[in-house]
Formats: sequence, C-alpha cells, structure tokens
Amino acid sequence: MTITDLTTLRDALREFCKARDWHQYHTPKNLVMALSVEAAELVEHFQWATPEESLALSNEKLAEVADEIADVLIYLTELADVLDIDPIAAARAKIIKNAIKYPAPENKS
Repeated sequence: MTITDLTTLRDALREFCKARDWHQYHTPKNLVMALSVEAAELVEHFQWATPEESLALSNEKLAEVADEIADVLIYLTELADVLDIDPIAAARAKIIKNAIKYPAPENKS
C-alpha cells in the first residue's frame, strides 16, 4: 500500500495492527500514553540545544528526529481513528478558533 495522506496512513495502520491483533490494546488511554512517551522522546533530541543547534541537525540526528516524528504521527493517527475524529477537520476547526482568538495585526502602511 502506498501511503500518501492521512487516510492511507490510517488504513495502513489498521492493516498493520489487525495482522498483529493489536487493536485490543489500542484503547484511547493506551494510545495517548504511548503518544506522550513518543513526544517526550522527540523532546529529548532538542533538550539543552540552543536555537541555532536545533536548526542545524546532523544527518544522523535528523534521521532520529524523523523516526520520533513518525512515531508521534502514528499514535496520533491511531488515537483519532479509535475516537472517530477526522484530524484534518479538527485542525481546520482549530485554526479558525485560533484566528478568532489571536487575530493578525492590521497592516500599517
């Protein structure tokens, strides 16, 4: 299966978990705990780095960060799937809420 968007990622994760009978463990509680752990592992790569260092990762470090981003995305996608939340629709709604809460400054020409 070619994964090109969140829908095909979700479908691939469904197949992957089904083949291993993991759905029984993928409750919202377990998924959010796993997501938290993976997010913390992502944070570790930047802990104590200066802003400049965080923008200039070595290829090896960048690959490690990419793996952690993938783990976070996987668990987040599975959590959204279990809760029947469309993450794109949720993000779109949140951007609208944020635009109202934090309006852009008017251009002063």
